[in-house]
Amino acid sequence: MKIVFTILGVFVILVGCVWFLQGANILPGSVMTGDPQWSINGAIAILVGAIVIWLSSLGKGGKKKGKD
Repeated sequence: MKIVFTILGVFVILVGCVWFLQGANILPGSVMTGDPQWSINGAIAILVGAIVIWLSSLGKGGKKKGKD
């Protein structure tokens, strides 16, 4: 399940980057281009994706460090 949330977090970050760049008028080609609201939405999506990845790394699973 940890890998699923990590992949989901990366996907949300990538989508957020596209939204941010289109809102900032750096990546043209859609109705979002040049609209500052999409830059805000993209920044929020990037933050949410990073939080999902961070929380998935805190979860149980994987190898435990310490004594055997």
